[in-house]
Amino acid sequence: MFQRPLLVVYALLSCIATHVIANEQNPYPVNWEKLPSPYHTKSAINPSRIIPRPENTTLSVPDGFIVTEYLAGFAAPRFMLLGPDNEILLSDMEAGIIYVIKDKKAHPLIKYLENPYGLALYKEWLYVATSNAVWRYPYQSQKNVGQRERIISLQKYNSGHITRSIVFDETTEKLYLSVGSKSNVAAGEPPIRAAISRYNPDGTGFELFATGIRNPIALQWSPFPHAGKKILWTTSHERDGLGDDLVPDYLTEVKQGAFYGWPYAYIGPHEDPRHANVAPDKVSQTRYPDVLLGGHVGVMEMIFYTGTKFPEKYQNGAFLALHGSWNREKRAGYKIVFVPFKAGRPQTGPSDFLTGWMLSEDTKEVWGRPVGILQMPDGSLLISDDGAGKLWQVNYADE
Repeated sequence: MFQRPLLVVYALLSCIATHVIANEQNPYPVNWEKLPSPYHTKSAINPSRIIPRPENTTLSVPDGFIVTEYLAGFAAPRFMLLGPDNEILLSDMEAGIIYVIKDKKAHPLIKYLENPYGLALYKEWLYVATSNAVWRYPYQSQKNVGQRERIISLQKYNSGHITRSIVFDETTEKLYLSVGSKSNVAAGEPPIRAAISRYNPDGTGFELFATGIRNPIALQWSPFPHAGKKILWTTSHERDGLGDDLVPDYLTEVKQGAFYGWPYAYIGPHEDPRHANVAPDKVSQTRYPDVLLGGHVGVMEMIFYTGTKFPEKYQNGAFLALHGSWNREKRAGYKIVFVPFKAGRPQTGPSDFLTGWMLSEDTKEVWGRPVGILQMPDGSLLISDDGAGKLWQVNYADE
């Protein structure tokens, strides 16, 4: 006579357990708020206009920090990487040049590239990701490279979103590559697009790693393992046309085999009305990202800060560059933000760290657009600014 109550209890516990497991597998973002409805505002076309730095303007950072100009004279400086002798390798996307920088002097290392962006060093090779290929060069010194080899052809995908990011997992000896979509929300693009794929170091062995990421930019392995595992993180530009605050760009862990929604859904199983009832199975499979960054803020690169020079609150967290918006009435982005981590997981949404390039959310004029972030050997940060063609350094005053 007591079996039925027990069965009810077991059934209830089973439902609760299933719900908990589902949330662990696909949790909400740490700063989750209910998303606005599609078309909550008109879709604005509101690009910024780059101007010279106005008089009496400064970049603002928290108390104790100092921002200084590090180097100028570039066309569109973007990704940065430290070399084996602490030289800085820099991609200038507009100039088609990879620079090597030492003692604040820039020397062209590789020229005549088509939209170079991502860089990686692996064994004796310098890998360069351009819009039409992934190349590798024997990296012989700070001033010379050997004969290049094209290991991955991307010529068929040389349009639309053209940043190409790369990173190695030295444990598995795999090269990871991100390729953004060609379109805003068109279905039917080649599988390599709006996805992160991986390869052997020589470019063979293609396999998709994660899909449905409209324009994955940063690719970074967290130096803070979670549950003993290395975790790959990316940032993504989300789609346009649904209103000022939709869809938020994001930072997320990249789970192997996961689908992040594009083009059918966004931020979990929220169906894009432009693909209504087209792929309900895809919508239901859509994984939530980990951190929402704001609508159309143009997130670019990120770094995990491993230094000890900055105050403790900035240690073991992530700095992200927000390049700035064009698809919203009120301008947003154009700054560096910080996301705190603990035990390898983000704890809250982003907070402002470096601001000032945007003069007002109601005007077009801006005097800089941050892209790349590099932690220097002394614990300072280097920021690339492709609006002003400069590098900026952020230090913390110890005294």
